[in-house]
Amino acid sequence: MKRIGIIFLLLIGQPAMAADVVEDLLNGYRSEGAGPFDAAAGRIRWQQQHLQANLEQQVSCASCHSPDLTQTGKHIKTGKLIEPLAVRVNPDRLTDAEKIEKWFNRNCNWTYGRACTAQEKGDLLLFIQNY
Repeated sequence: MKRIGIIFLLLIGQPAMAADVVEDLLNGYRSEGAGPFDAAAGRIRWQQQHLQANLEQQVSCASCHSPDLTQTGKHIKTGKLIEPLAVRVNPDRLTDAEKIEKWFNRNCNWTYGRACTAQEKGDLLLFIQNY
């Protein structure tokens, strides 16, 4: 019985940790003047197509991560599999602020050809968190 209690606490602890990390990041973006954040705007941004100069084709976040965040994605250039982003199927997601910023930096530059603004990152974070 004690083991079940520990497992339960571990399972419910993961989403709370992700929520804390996301809230800390959102507060940081607010301190830069961004907000209020909107998951619907994040969803639109997720699917928005942009010309990826190196590939000479239109791409979006969904091109590699999949339109369904509960599914495994596949990088369209490298073929590398990408674990699902949805926290409800991958509790490790959104638990490391440094990793989130690293991937925003890399993926925004690759997809949009520039860094994402604090507003864009906040909207995308809410979309991913609420998916």
